[in-house]
Amino acid sequence: MTHPTLILGGGIIGLTTAYNLQQRGVATTLIDADTILGGASSGNAGHLAAEYNYPVANLATLARLPAILLNPLGPLRIDWRYLPRLIPFGCRMIANMTPARYQHIHRALYNLNRDSVDAWERLAARVPLRQYIHRDGILHIASRAKTAAGLADQAAKNRALGLACEHIPRAALPDYEPALAEDQQGGLYYPESAHISDLAAIGRTLADALRAAGGDIREHCRIRHIIRTEDGYTLHDDNGNTHHGATLILCTGAYSKPFIQQLGAGKIALDTERGYHLMLPHEHTRLRRPISSIDHSFVMTPMEHGLRLAGTVEYAGLNAPANMARAHNLLPLANKLLRRPLDDRDAAPWMGCRPTTADSLPVIDRQDRLLLAFGHQHLGLTQAALTAELVSALYHDETPALDLTPYRLARFG
Repeated sequence: MTHPTLILGGGIIGLTTAYNLQQRGVATTLIDADTILGGASSGNAGHLAAEYNYPVANLATLARLPAILLNPLGPLRIDWRYLPRLIPFGCRMIANMTPARYQHIHRALYNLNRDSVDAWERLAARVPLRQYIHRDGILHIASRAKTAAGLADQAAKNRALGLACEHIPRAALPDYEPALAEDQQGGLYYPESAHISDLAAIGRTLADALRAAGGDIREHCRIRHIIRTEDGYTLHDDNGNTHHGATLILCTGAYSKPFIQQLGAGKIALDTERGYHLMLPHEHTRLRRPISSIDHSFVMTPMEHGLRLAGTVEYAGLNAPANMARAHNLLPLANKLLRRPLDDRDAAPWMGCRPTTADSLPVIDRQDRLLLAFGHQHLGLTQAALTAELVSALYHDETPALDLTPYRLARFG
């Protein structure tokens, strides 16, 4: 009997990975505790952020830590009750803030991101996704004169790295986005970044393509135990069912750590950044393209079903109740950036758990018949199509298009 390859985790990483393998003739079974493309993959900003090449944490963030702990609605919040559990992870994160480590991570993120949007285009050549992928760039704006003063230098640094970036002076902002308030100070335009206008449609289309290619999808299967066997892996779920496969691919995002420990695969410095969004269903046409606020750390993305205000980082673990005040607080921040207040009728808040490693880099690796693809922090959607290609190369013992050394699990010791 031939056993399939099991992909555990049906977010955007697992879904694209399953489709890539199935299309190459690998019998795949995609398993998720809830529904396919739920969780963080359903609630992200829809931003294919090719320009986001910097670690999550830096020394400037560390200097602001006392103020962060006192502001429950700020762009970064640490729940003081979770702080003792966060300390070991935080120490590993601080160790990655040295100039040498920071530059190493910066380069590793750039190497992943530089081909990420093109990878989505390659996927869209095989699956009908093009109508949802919009390559009209991303505009980052500065509300404060002090922030705007450094934009020209930042644009030059980006171009030196090889990233297309234009400095937009204050007077030219209306040419890029007429809806912005007149008091915005300047911006950076990244023409090669993109956004997705309907995440649910992306999920449905990919899931249909996976099934059409012969793939199996099993939803509402919460896996509790994984057992290595002589011929592969057996997964036991809460419903009393077992799932057996010759190869296992972990795409379990923020929930990966217990599985890594069960399998004895190695150490992992992984936690979750809880992100929030507020969906405004009556704001379909306000913006031409996504707008990212440099000073307030959130994104406004025009989507098929309205305008999504997304952002903020909260360290409070996987199980703490959502604080939806953080989602609703995005509305007054957005209104400060625009000429006219947004229509907030029927506004819908959301919270989800993003997987973040202590060095802001994902794990993309292979250990015999176990493959790993998780920990993409804010960049899961951005890097999903490329990650699927890299995992497929690992699976087939091919040379990946990218040196995967910075993303190996062994880096955590």
